[in-house]
Amino acid sequence: MSITPPRPGFARPAAAVNEDIRALMLRAGGRLRAEDRATYHRLVEEWHAATARERALEDMVAAA
Repeated sequence: MSITPPRPGFARPAAAVNEDIRALMLRAGGRLRAEDRATYHRLVEEWHAATARERALEDMVAAA
């Protein structure tokens, strides 16, 4: 699994980002090296944005 930043204008679903986080942690054996921490933090920020986006969409659908 490749951990690459999303393309500009392309938002990945939270589940896809979560899979990348899990894969990174599995490869690292649960302990991140310094060079993996930046990737981890970027993925966590992307996951947070994706979950917020998905929640907002769910709220809009529920309100309709």
